[in-house]
Amino acid sequence: MSRIEARPTDGLSYDPNEPKYWDRAKLDGEIDRVFDICHGCRLCFNLCPSFPELFQAIDRNGGDIHKVARADRERVIDLCWGCKLCEVKCPYTPRDRHEFQLDFPALVLRARAVRGKERGIARREKLLGDPDRAGKIGSKLPALANWACRSPFQRRMMERMLGIHRDKKLPEFAGETFEQWIARAGLPAAPAEPSAKVAIFHTCFVNFYNPAPGQALVKVLARNGCAIASPEQNCCGMPALDGGDVAFAQAQARANVAKLLPLARQGHKIAAINPTCSMTLRREYPTLVGTPEAREVAAAVVDPGELLDQLRRAGKFDRAFKSTPGKIAYHVPCHLKTQAIGLKSRDLMRQIPGVEIATVDACTAHDGTWAMKKEFFPLSMKWGEKAFAGMRDAEAQIMATDCPLAAVQIEQATGARPINPIEVLARAYEAGGFATPVAPPAAGEEKS
Repeated sequence: MSRIEARPTDGLSYDPNEPKYWDRAKLDGEIDRVFDICHGCRLCFNLCPSFPELFQAIDRNGGDIHKVARADRERVIDLCWGCKLCEVKCPYTPRDRHEFQLDFPALVLRARAVRGKERGIARREKLLGDPDRAGKIGSKLPALANWACRSPFQRRMMERMLGIHRDKKLPEFAGETFEQWIARAGLPAAPAEPSAKVAIFHTCFVNFYNPAPGQALVKVLARNGCAIASPEQNCCGMPALDGGDVAFAQAQARANVAKLLPLARQGHKIAAINPTCSMTLRREYPTLVGTPEAREVAAAVVDPGELLDQLRRAGKFDRAFKSTPGKIAYHVPCHLKTQAIGLKSRDLMRQIPGVEIATVDACTAHDGTWAMKKEFFPLSMKWGEKAFAGMRDAEAQIMATDCPLAAVQIEQATGARPINPIEVLARAYEAGGFATPVAPPAAGEEKS
């Protein structure tokens, strides 16, 4: 058995703008190196099915990664759902400035990209990788589109033709998109001296499927003295990236950079409602686009909870809540942990009098489009059970999560749909927003 050097090969690349990124031989050398390191470490054995599959494949071959068949390697790549928790847990990453420069999720994206270049992007990946297109089509006749997504016959056809599991709960199209709501209702007038200038990156999910978190964010930002902008935008590109379609992901990213850059330069924070989108804009765009402008936009990106927590720390957060939800089961999204910003939205909900929060820190295994796929849906429900049990066992009045797809997955498992923490805040600001009223704050206690 030949020895594998743990230090990077000359094929190391996580940047699709580098020619060697696309070199199959160089990629295979990096896969051997990384898989061998992971096999020896095993720290991430319980995070997702990729790692048990990897360890078993190498063990079956006497510990020799060179003997592992191509099909077994591809199975490891396909079982990664992109939660990125292994990158958070790994001690050998570029973020830690370790000499091994090991980034397992980035290696997976590279492997899918090279495979897509060699074989072409499959029809299912093209469909799931362009949620804006599906959203625009479905939003023209949302009632009909939602009926089709619920029809057993249509779902069997969808499974046969597109590989989307017939039993997977799909998000339903909204009767009015977020962009249509903004056009109809308008944005609140900006204060003379705003506490912050905020451009809402509402995300394709909020726009086409669930405008409520976007509407709530407008109300909460206005309540806290922010000047609000709602710029033109498109999908962040992560679904295309997951499917190996780097060229389309780059096109989407460049378009967003062009639209968001003027606002970033005017001092706006870019508040992305979906943690996956904030992570993509913040962490993927600098490399994916590879320009100083992309880095400028990335530097302006925030999670809404992160922004509001900054206002709280500056004494500018409105605490004049009028109703309380009582006990909340709060699910922590993986892509918030990846950004290392803490549990800001949970801590904001704790500002509401009478709130008790049960924190559920486990992945739901939805992660983008992975759980929708015929071959992975049963696995997603199995691997998400720890999160589902935590939400059920909390016996809370309200379930909450910042991740809209985790909410869909939790609803599939428990029958109850979590709402976004921003919706919790918006409702708590209103008398009757929740059934239990709170006493008005004493004079001078509205801000903290």
